[in-house]
Amino acid sequence: MDVDDHAEELASDLGVDKEEVAEGLRNLVEYSVPMEEAKQSLRRKYGGDSGGGSSTPTSADLADVSPDSGNVTVTATLLTVGKRSIRYNGDDHVIFEGELADETGKLSYTAWEDFGLSAGDVVQIGNAGVREYEGYPELNFGESSTVTTVDQTLDVPYDVGGEASLAELDSGDRGVALDVRVVEVERKTIDGRDGETEILSGVLGDESARLPFTAWEPTPALEEEGASVHIENAYVREFRGVPEVNISEFSVVAPREAAVEVGGPTRMTVREAVSGGGAYDVELVGNVIEVRDGSGLIQRCPECGRVIQKGQCRTHGQVDGEDDLRVKAILDDGTGTTTVVLDRETTEDVYGGTLEDALDAAREAMDQEVVADDIRESVVGKEYEVRGHLSVDEYGANLEAVRFRESAGDPAERAHALLTEVSA
Repeated sequence: MDVDDHAEELASDLGVDKEEVAEGLRNLVEYSVPMEEAKQSLRRKYGGDSGGGSSTPTSADLADVSPDSGNVTVTATLLTVGKRSIRYNGDDHVIFEGELADETGKLSYTAWEDFGLSAGDVVQIGNAGVREYEGYPELNFGESSTVTTVDQTLDVPYDVGGEASLAELDSGDRGVALDVRVVEVERKTIDGRDGETEILSGVLGDESARLPFTAWEPTPALEEEGASVHIENAYVREFRGVPEVNISEFSVVAPREAAVEVGGPTRMTVREAVSGGGAYDVELVGNVIEVRDGSGLIQRCPECGRVIQKGQCRTHGQVDGEDDLRVKAILDDGTGTTTVVLDRETTEDVYGGTLEDALDAAREAMDQEVVADDIRESVVGKEYEVRGHLSVDEYGANLEAVRFRESAGDPAERAHALLTEVSA
């Protein structure tokens, strides 16, 4: 049944307008409330009874739970318990989320009420709904569910508490605990759900990796670059193809006396980086085989920063463009290709001159393409070590470079090693 079918059935039971019920269901389901829980919520809202619509829940091992399981009863150890606020149906609502496990496996969960959950507790959850979340089943439980602490120990092969390194994080992780260093940070003002909102944005690092972060409420411990901190109750979302650490008003951030060491970039092949869906702070080594159109001298919209063509911005129409420099180069390491994007500063290094020098050259030649031609002659056919952040979308793989330097190694030796690896 789709939302409209559920709405028609529920509206008939309650004697209220179907469209009003359908809108309420859509708002709840949009914020991941399971359908049965959403229907129970609307029954309470319109004064109907809270029963009906759910089959008797069956006891299940976590390994056997699927999005088609209906309502289930499970007994499991809470591995992590995170807390954050979401907004649905115009109201703020605090949810609790994380992972739980039994001897057969583990699942993510979302609790829509405060059941007093604590990591390490063994609980029996009755009448939990199941939905699909990022391709996997997730338990959801709320007012129509029961949660009871059980005096027993389960032999689960997973750690309790959410302690993780940055390299271990995946999109969808909740209730995460980290020891990290603030590598980069800046305060920003964004258009949030309550109007203009100040946030912190930057990069966190540890020995294993570096990842972007957003703190939705500025925290003094995070505002100092180089500071080492312990973070509890963080959650992870995908940002440009890589995990991003999110720190909410319910997260706890405390300074660390012991400094956290930060590792360098992860050396990968293009194939590894692309097949993983993206990589943050990665280093690739390969040959530049082409400098694409749209390199060299370009003009950007003064409002949004997008590249414009003939004075036209796709968003803001006719504008007076601002001059800039960039390079879009194709890097090939033998396992695959990616587009490497160089900003103005790095492009000036490659070009061997400033933006003003490039403008002078274009005026003298009466052709701005002369700048891109000079860059092509300089870089095509050479091997480079490139460090940056690689993302993958429907148009292919792109790496925003923070470092672009000619390789000092022996290309023949590297080619031999690559062929040996591919043949293995």
